[in-house]
Amino acid sequence: MPDREIPKFSKLAEELIGSLRRIPSEDPKSMRRRPTQMLSELVGELVVKHSIGIESPEQIIRDHWPEIVGHANAAYSHAAQIDTRGRLTVLAGHSVVRNELFLHRSKIIERVQQLPGCKGVKELFLRSG
Repeated sequence: MPDREIPKFSKLAEELIGSLRRIPSEDPKSMRRRPTQMLSELVGELVVKHSIGIESPEQIIRDHWPEIVGHANAAYSHAAQIDTRGRLTVLAGHSVVRNELFLHRSKIIERVQQLPGCKGVKELFLRSG
């Protein structure tokens, strides 16, 4: 007997066939079936998506953060991320540090833009955190 591929039915069709045959479904209701992918492709996509092994602008800024804002301010703040509009989000754990960074934001942006790969940073967004 030649190998035949098992036909693929939609989830609704499988539920109807199962209820007709009085066989309960083993799949949870909220589960979606997706085609199986090769693990190497998935790992490759994740490496690109999360910039693994590639130095990102955020990491360069984090490495130079004490030099940019000073050691005292760097102890209570850190650069989190750069969004698509070029805003650098900085989390400051102390209100005095946040105000200090706010007052010197233009100088901080100039120093950040001098770092390699960080020319796209246009604005500083300060958050408590």
